[in-house]
Amino acid sequence: MLNYKRYQKNPVVSYPEREWPNKEIEKAPIWCSVDLRDGNQALIDPMVVEEKIEMFQYLIKLGFKEIEIGFPAASQIEFDFLRQLIDRKLIPDDVLVQVLTQCREELIDRTFESIEGCKQAVVHIYNSTSTLQRDVVFGMERDQIIDIAIKGTEMVKERAAKFPGKIVLEYSPESFTGTELDFALDICNAVQRTWGPTKENPMIINLPSTVEMNTPNVYADQIEWMNKHLDNREAIILSVHPHNDRGTGVASTELALLAGADRVEGTLFGNGERTGNVDVLTVAYNMFSQGINPELHIEHINEIIELYERCCKIPIHPRHPYAGKLVFTAFSGSHQDAINKGVKAMKDRNREHWQVPYLPIDPADIGREYEPIVRINSQSGKGGVAFVMDTYFGFKLPKGMQREFANVIQALSEQQGEVAPDMIMDSFRKEYLEQKEPLHFRSLHVDDLSGVVQSEFDTRVRVKYTRNGVERFFEAIGNGPIDAVRRGLAEDLDLNIKILDYEEHALQSGSNSQAAAYIHLLDAETGRVTYGVGVSSNITRASIRAIFSAVNRLGLGKR
Repeated sequence: MLNYKRYQKNPVVSYPEREWPNKEIEKAPIWCSVDLRDGNQALIDPMVVEEKIEMFQYLIKLGFKEIEIGFPAASQIEFDFLRQLIDRKLIPDDVLVQVLTQCREELIDRTFESIEGCKQAVVHIYNSTSTLQRDVVFGMERDQIIDIAIKGTEMVKERAAKFPGKIVLEYSPESFTGTELDFALDICNAVQRTWGPTKENPMIINLPSTVEMNTPNVYADQIEWMNKHLDNREAIILSVHPHNDRGTGVASTELALLAGADRVEGTLFGNGERTGNVDVLTVAYNMFSQGINPELHIEHINEIIELYERCCKIPIHPRHPYAGKLVFTAFSGSHQDAINKGVKAMKDRNREHWQVPYLPIDPADIGREYEPIVRINSQSGKGGVAFVMDTYFGFKLPKGMQREFANVIQALSEQQGEVAPDMIMDSFRKEYLEQKEPLHFRSLHVDDLSGVVQSEFDTRVRVKYTRNGVERFFEAIGNGPIDAVRRGLAEDLDLNIKILDYEEHALQSGSNSQAAAYIHLLDAETGRVTYGVGVSSNITRASIRAIFSAVNRLGLGKR
């Protein structure tokens, strides 16, 4: 039996005055990529310097203005990487590099050595503040933990005063989610009093969900409480650094933004320690889907995926939000039908805003294509098959015909699994367009009898066709070519057939356009019905081919 009694609930915040549930995200936060620190340190095969440089330059291309490049005091490769960025002048003037260090003098000295020559940088100091770590890791009381943070701040401040460039201080009470709020407030206030930020030269207070310990609403309560109680709030950029241990990193981030966070640290696709950091791209695409400018250049997701998978050596899950190969697919027949109707409604109504069921955004807006949207398998219905025939090949199947053809494809998918669009079209040709035995339509001549003879019929047709390879001919009159051919064929072969419905449409525009015609035919002797399809540059000829297609599908030419 699952031993759930070994675990206890983490405490929640008693905060009935919360205001964040009534707010909405209205703008993008300050984004800080930690792909080259949290992301890289979590790789089985960490990036080499050249890969780091490529990733750094791509993050700039995406629009990140703040990038944490590592822990140069603790890693020679990260020290060398930062030196290359500075020495090769690869850091744009409007980009802040961020370096992480513990509050220890030798590490802070090494950190300042690493950023020598840099015009501006964020020096990110931290120490663990959680109740558990104070007890089992450090064996320290609150005042001792605060003293570590203050001394670290003083050391950075002393060196920043001699540094020729601009230094922004960032402080993180590590394991913030496991820290008592009053203590988190005390240590953050102590740091900012020591540093002395102003509205013009603010510092960053970063409140990490180092380990997710509760539901996202609790994190939001913690952030809002800090947001409202921090001293000198106008001189502070309030930042969050969510992890994903409970699988709610994105939700925690979004609620933290409602609660007053100004800045988000995260990674592309959520790479990071354990279950990862918050996926910055998902948060950004979520904003985009709500009509908010995410302030990142994320229009080409396939390019982002290619760079990420190559540098990180981690594949994107096929169900990853926005990026997965299958996220814009629809296996369910009802979903496919809804997508089909939604796309058609968008076109027919010329809508300004995107509104298609099951597709929160237009895949084309982020560099995806419509090709993989609908996948056909044994679970698919008539709507999905109809969507493929329309979107890929231009055939707008009549509603009654959609079920008939879907049954053909379902039988095929039950034998082999998923059916690709080209295979669907091959089946369509075989079932309808290439139904030329035993009857094969050859030629048609039409005479307009209106005003020439006194008759209820105004059209005469002369039709040449073959039956099992033997040439035959008939002449008939009727109300238009379709009726005349139906009458002539019925008389010539002694059939009792009726046309129940007829539809037609152009397959493509321009001088070389072709037309598709659909005939719904009834065998009055047996009550059986089916559809026939014909294609030609001449709509009348397409219609006659559709009649012959339907007669062959009913097996009437064999009589």
